[in-house]
Amino acid sequence: MPVSREQLAKIEAAAVRSWPAPETADVEGWLWRYASGGSLRANSVSTLAFSGNDLNAAVHDAERRYQAKGAACRFTISEVSRPRDLDARLAVMGYERGEGHVTMAKEVASSVRVPADAELYADPTPDWLAVYVSGLSPDRREIAPAILAGLPAHRCYFACHRAGVVVSSGLSIADGGLASVQCMATRAGARRNGCAKAVLSAIEAWAAAQGCTHLYLQAETANVAAIALYEGYGFRNAGRYHLRTKR
Repeated sequence: MPVSREQLAKIEAAAVRSWPAPETADVEGWLWRYASGGSLRANSVSTLAFSGNDLNAAVHDAERRYQAKGAACRFTISEVSRPRDLDARLAVMGYERGEGHVTMAKEVASSVRVPADAELYADPTPDWLAVYVSGLSPDRREIAPAILAGLPAHRCYFACHRAGVVVSSGLSIADGGLASVQCMATRAGARRNGCAKAVLSAIEAWAAAQGCTHLYLQAETANVAAIALYEGYGFRNAGRYHLRTKR
């Protein structure tokens, strides 16, 4: 599925809105984000727009804000970041490149139905939350409830049940014609049994009902198993991004 630069920009912007940090600030068009640890997305500067005339001053503003929180200064760099040479300029300023991530997308199929072993929730249940946080680091586990509480209203939680037990989790945020695939997790003993695929099918069916035309997700490039799952479901690469962290 070829994705234009304009389409990728819309996906990246939707991804920012789909996982809002508890604290944010405008830095010359960039979005400074802080969540007291955990998620890198919620603790880095989103660089999809830039309205300033002095990039160095804007970078120093972001650094000052993170320093006040006792946190490392990070920037998320995608193929649609502004200005276009931001990655190279941050490298010169001593910012180290982190692990790569991929943004993937697929067209929503109207024929997909919610599987019999999948369930939809308006809010996260304790069982859903337990599955989602089971694979997170302690700091991410601690901040996850606060981030979930601040999600956009047009959202839905998904679970796959086996023998009456929640074994897989998922989340989707509808944003215009786009719907996200987030918070995908499966209990260790239930993997490779079609549970994650059931969640993906439920998300796609819900997205179609919301009038969305495309699903998108973001994953670490190193997570080969997850990417293989998504490719098998029909997702294709739409773009790449990485973080730059001040040494």
